[in-house]
Amino acid sequence: MKAERIGIDIPVYDLSLIRDLWEGRVRKQKQRQKKEEERISKSALAKVNQQWQYRIACRKLKSAEVAALQCYLDRSCDQHLHAQHNDTETEDKKFIFKLNGDKWMKLPEDLQFMTYLREWHIHGTKICKIPTYIEAFVDLRVLDVPKNGLTKLPVEIGKLINLRELNVNYNKLLSIPAELGECENLERLEMTACGNLSELPFELSNLKKLKHLDMAENQFASIPICVLRMESLKCLDISSNRLKDLPEDIDRLEALETLFLHKNKVRYVPMTMTNLIHLKMLVISADELYSIPSQIVDSPDIKLIRLYENPINGPDEDMNTIMDAEAQDEYEKEFMKTYIETLQDRDTQPMYTTKVSLSCLL
Repeated sequence: MKAERIGIDIPVYDLSLIRDLWEGRVRKQKQRQKKEEERISKSALAKVNQQWQYRIACRKLKSAEVAALQCYLDRSCDQHLHAQHNDTETEDKKFIFKLNGDKWMKLPEDLQFMTYLREWHIHGTKICKIPTYIEAFVDLRVLDVPKNGLTKLPVEIGKLINLRELNVNYNKLLSIPAELGECENLERLEMTACGNLSELPFELSNLKKLKHLDMAENQFASIPICVLRMESLKCLDISSNRLKDLPEDIDRLEALETLFLHKNKVRYVPMTMTNLIHLKMLVISADELYSIPSQIVDSPDIKLIRLYENPINGPDEDMNTIMDAEAQDEYEKEFMKTYIETLQDRDTQPMYTTKVSLSCLL
């Protein structure tokens, strides 16, 4: 009879069999890890981590709102333009001019005679300037000219008194003409990644109907004065700039509902921010943020979204960091409560017995 049938153990002297068995298990484990990494890389959180290297800390955000925020953070020029196109599909096509593709070096000559147009949509061409004859297009409502390598806007743009939307994203503008402030009916202005823009003319403060202003990915070191005079502004995106502080008179923006401040180095949020009674969402980078009013943190009406910049790590480490941030917030609240109680006791104690003990968590 064969040995295995009667239960006799036969020693194996060839270690290569054991090695092959072990290496096979290692290969299977690596394959499982690879599949898990691929699954995580396709998740929504991984997309935010990969493209923005950010972690989001917000307990009030619903899943649909997280998806909407991610879509905004990951927005591309083409996606944004597509959304705008959907809004204009109901317009009569004979009033809309569209041009796209890098084969275009200049605008068609016949365009100058089509002054009845209400919308220009010029995307991704090599056209480097807008002609001065645009002043004749007094019925123009939408000037949508992103990603064309424009270096300047003509001063004649101030003649477009019926203009509602202006999109000059991803161009190479050196400045914004003061005459744009004469477009008194402008409601939406987008100038994301426009070269090295670092200031805006004060005349833009005349845009009293402006509701949406996107000035992200530029070189602004502070919020321009003209922006603080835009009374109807509801959404302001000044993310990815060089801001370190916010102006104390930011509460001038009485109608503000949404404020994007992420990818700046803002260190504190002034108390005057609490005067913005219509504020619904504040998105801010929290790595260097050391002070924010408790009224904003605790308000059930404000979605405070803090983004923590960090290279991609495991989900457990991400969660621990978020929990640490929340624990730090709780510590700061308790610290302030104790300090305030101590101050209240000062009035009832003799001066020579007053002693305040403070400790900081470093």
